[in-house]
Parts: sequence; structure tokens; C-alpha cells
Amino acid sequence: MIVILEPNLSTDDQRYRTIVDHLNSYPGVLVRTHEVKGQQQSLTEIYLIGDTKPLPIDTISALPGVEHAIRVSAEYRVLGRHTNDLRGANFEYNCVTFGQDTLNVFAGLCAVDTPGHVEAMMRALQENGQHCTRMGAYKPRTSPYAFQGHGASCLPYVFELAGKYGIKVIAMEVTHESHVEEIHQALNQTGNPTGVILQIGTRNTQNFELLKSVGRQNEYPVLLKRGFGITLEESLNAAEYLASEGNSRIVFCLRGMKTHLGDPHRNFVDFAHVPVVKRLTRMPVCIDCSHSVGTRIASSDGILDISHVTAQGVVAGANMILADFHPAPEKALVDGPQALLLKELPYFLEDIAIARQAYLDRVKLNKKFLESNH
Repeated sequence: MIVILEPNLSTDDQRYRTIVDHLNSYPGVLVRTHEVKGQQQSLTEIYLIGDTKPLPIDTISALPGVEHAIRVSAEYRVLGRHTNDLRGANFEYNCVTFGQDTLNVFAGLCAVDTPGHVEAMMRALQENGQHCTRMGAYKPRTSPYAFQGHGASCLPYVFELAGKYGIKVIAMEVTHESHVEEIHQALNQTGNPTGVILQIGTRNTQNFELLKSVGRQNEYPVLLKRGFGITLEESLNAAEYLASEGNSRIVFCLRGMKTHLGDPHRNFVDFAHVPVVKRLTRMPVCIDCSHSVGTRIASSDGILDISHVTAQGVVAGANMILADFHPAPEKALVDGPQALLLKELPYFLEDIAIARQAYLDRVKLNKKFLESNH
């Protein structure tokens, strides 16, 4: 069961203490509090874990300070869509809204290499009206001898350049809980010129201790990539690990499955699962077109496969796009062959806008159909 308190009712309020005391009186039920702080208001949710079926939902809903209670009806207790659950699917971070009805583009460097390349990327984003990017400082690699990223040493100039060019949110992968602290320190030292969404990569989707650690912090939202060799259900349960620890500001990312059935692409593109994730959970859904395709090959129509699969994901309702760009792909230290060029950024964004409009038109058409057949 999930108990939603009235907006801005803090844990210091006497009503909160009375509610918790009442909930603790039920035997065999664990009470866990989660606070969501937005720009305009804060919201406190209390999760009741255990055998909650016998609990009187009407009695709990009537407690002073309780807005309403939700009986869990889906496998994903925190993130799932439950019966009579009217909670929104959106959250705001650093003036950027993430939700199942929004679309944000995170184009940038798969791996930070030089300050010059970072600045060129940031400048191109600003010139094209973008406020988000991806920048890899920590890079888990298949080979122990491959470039692992510059780590904490590059964070100060990445964050300063982001502030200079008006970048509000950077998607940045972490592979260890110490990286979260390094990011936090670097942001503070540079005056918090930007924000970071912590990315859990496909190799760490079932690194449960990392998931728990990142879930316990509420400073930064999380972008969780689907595991490349596990089921969708297993990956969604990984997201639930994060949320069960207290951080439900999660974007779920589809990035292709590791199977030769996808050849000649790098991975088997799984963007048909965009509406599935949105149906099962309240999470916004991201697509990683670059790591799904893995090359710059083009179709007979001259359009790059990366652009084709991006459009497929957007037409299906994707809410966020991760895309690799680089000022000089031949000099990139990671995944240069799949990186798009800076001169291709305006075209890429316009192509996305076309696909997004097609999605909105499909939603409008479906609504019209349903109303006429009601």
C-alpha cells in the first residue's frame, strides 16, 4: 500500500507523526517514508511493505494529513501503475521536466576526451537551442586495457563549460558509489553551474549494491539502462530497486539487446517496448539510438539507420533520446564509428521534430476514434 500525504506536509508535522504511529500499529508491516521535493511543492509518500491486504484503506485514507491511499495492484510497487493511482508520471529537475508526455534530447560525447571537444559540443548545443547533453567521465569497458574515462579530473571543466553554454542537465554514467560523491563535490566546487542525471549503464543493471546506494540519494535523478542480456521484467525490477530505496525520479532507457539476431546492428533494437514500459510503470522512457545501432550505416534512401531507429522510438512515444555526437569522431576515444557529426545536429533535431509531431497526431487520431465509438 502507498499512503500519499497532503502536499507540503513535512515529516516535522505532528500529523505526520500521528500517521506513522498509526501505521506502525499494524503487525507485520514495514513503514518506509519517501519525500519528493519539487520546484513548487514537496510531497511525502509512505510505503507499507508486507501483508497489507487486511489493512483498512478507508480508515487510513481518513487520517488527518492523508490525501489518499493506494492499494498496490501491480508487480512494481513504487513505480507501477496501480488501480485508482492518480499520481502523475512527471518530475522536474533543474528546470527540466521529465515525464511520459515530454521529450528531451541528450546529444553529446559518449566519453569526455579533451576540453576543446567538450566546448565545441556545448557550443553546438547552445546554437541549436538545446539544454541537455550526455558526457561520459566514467566508462566501464569490456576490455581492461581500453580507455576507462578521465574520471573526476575532467568534471570541473565539463561542469564549468556546461554553465557557460546554458546546459541544465548532463547524463553521466557512474559505476561506483564513490563517483556520486565525486560528482557532488565537483558541482559544489564549481558553483553548481549545471545538473546531473546519474546514469546506470547496461553492465550494472543488476549491480544491486550500486542500485541501492544510488537509490538512497535524492540529490540527483537516475537514468537506468536496460540490461543487454536480461528480460525486460528483470530490468524493470532493477528500477524498482532504486525506487524502493527512496529515489523514484527514474528514467528507463532502452538501448538494444545483445544478440546476433540484430546483425548488422550492434544490438537488436528494442524500441517496440517504449509503450510497454509506459503502460507497466510511471517512468519516462529513453531510447539510446547510438548504442543500439553502433555504426553510421545508411539505408538505400540515404537516411542513417541511427536516424531511422530514433524516429521509430519517438513515433512510439519515447520521452528522452541519448545520441552520440563528436566534433572529430576519428579522434574519439570511445565509440567514434557511431558518433554523429556536429553539422548533423540541426538535421537530427528537425528529423526528431517530424517524428514527434507524427506521434502527437497519432494520439490525437486515437482520441478522436475512441470518442466517436464511446
